[in-house]
Amino acid sequence: MAETTNGDPVMNRKRAALAVLPFLAIGVADVVLILQMGVRPLWGFAILPPILFICVLAWIAFRSGFTER
Repeated sequence: MAETTNGDPVMNRKRAALAVLPFLAIGVADVVLILQMGVRPLWGFAILPPILFICVLAWIAFRSGFTER
């Protein structure tokens, strides 16, 4: 696992969370908007798993330092 310059792996997790948080917020806002538009709730929850999956993959990439290589 890649570490920051001061050797603190907690900072990598924090930095990864801060990098992924805007994308997660946009995805959840998209689901809320779809549900408020009156579309069947199934459509809102059908797009939520891919959004969460991509956010988790991005978090792992940022946390492990894959994006810095």
